[in-house]
Amino acid sequence: MPKKKKIAILTDSSAYIPEEAACGLNIHTIPLWLIWDNEHIRDGVDITPKQFYTRLKAAKNIPTSSQPTCGEFKAYFEKLAAENDAVVAVLVSSKMSGTIASALSAQEELPDLNIRVVDSFATAMALGFCVLAAARAAQQGQSIDEVAAAAEDMRERVHFLFAVDTLEYLHKGGRIGGAKALMGTVLSIKPLLHFQNGQIEPLMSVRTKKKAIATMLDVAEERLSGGKMVEAAVLDVDAPDEGDAVAEVVSQRFGIKPIRATVSPVVGTHAGIGSVGLIFYGDC
Repeated sequence: MPKKKKIAILTDSSAYIPEEAACGLNIHTIPLWLIWDNEHIRDGVDITPKQFYTRLKAAKNIPTSSQPTCGEFKAYFEKLAAENDAVVAVLVSSKMSGTIASALSAQEELPDLNIRVVDSFATAMALGFCVLAAARAAQQGQSIDEVAAAAEDMRERVHFLFAVDTLEYLHKGGRIGGAKALMGTVLSIKPLLHFQNGQIEPLMSVRTKKKAIATMLDVAEERLSGGKMVEAAVLDVDAPDEGDAVAEVVSQRFGIKPIRATVSPVVGTHAGIGSVGLIFYGDC
């Protein structure tokens, strides 16, 4: 019987998969960069979310972010290839970051290595579920084509809904997508947003954060179309009480215990403090 090939999964720090969800899987992370007052900070390595939000609340300037370089990807690919037969990189949406472009450039410079790059068209745990799908397929001994296909299939199934306190952070960070149309009424609404075709789009606008979260749960039920929620993650941006409350409702309403997650500092700097999100996929 031929030996099964060992496939490593590489993602970027914007996925921020909780350790308990990734436990035992061959998942590796390349950090994105925060640039803050001329300081270059590795996302989730040099600064934790708690440290980040404490600093953000007192900061005069909102940090910017940047993708890993081609050279950084080459180093990660070469290290992983030395210990594995192949690498599948499942990364943040190319419509929000240059991370995919850097990875593809590195892949071109390493033609002798078996590397596959998958655009998740997502971030946070929407990316995370694509990563987990790929890692589980790899753990089952599937081929590199099947592992990449598992991530791509999840990309089509996963939903990412979130409510924000303000669009200011998304606007300043340049990640606002189609939600830019809401900027004129930003003071009078609490937007409910979602990911569509790899970028942030407005779903609807309501008057209160409480109503936005309630609507988010209603939309999730509608999107399941009578099916069951298979896995879910509830995340918050420095709003743990609201996140916990949403997680409790998800447990009661949909009959599953969601992964309780936060977001990496890079995602937090764009989403903004107070954001709460629900990421899920169904059985059909």
